[in-house]
Amino acid sequence: MNEIRLKRVESLVREKVSTLIMNGAIKDPRVDASVTITRVKAAKDLTSARLWVSSFGGDEATRRAVKGLTSAAGFIQSVLGKEIRMRHTPRLFFSADDSIREGLEVNRLISEAVAIDREQHSDDA
Repeated sequence: MNEIRLKRVESLVREKVSTLIMNGAIKDPRVDASVTITRVKAAKDLTSARLWVSSFGGDEATRRAVKGLTSAAGFIQSVLGKEIRMRHTPRLFFSADDSIREGLEVNRLISEAVAIDREQHSDDA
């Protein structure tokens, strides 16, 4: 599979699924507008795609959203099949994306380390 085409399909899947979420087309109450598709990775043969999900509501909201999106995967795939011209619509798998929370934790640790370093250097002066 051409790498450029694969990236284009991943981008298109992300855009379409995000639009479905934002427009409220997914009727599952666990999926609301605070849910974001952070990235998509499609198989080289386009038979499947993994979508990483994050929510501004925290870890519990993200886990609920993943369950809701997994439950609605058939509906989402059927909409994608109608809107994207492809031979086969990829089977969708959803996972929680912890990278935002992990990034915030790393930033907090760096800030603490910088503060400790400043204290130690101000004591030396």
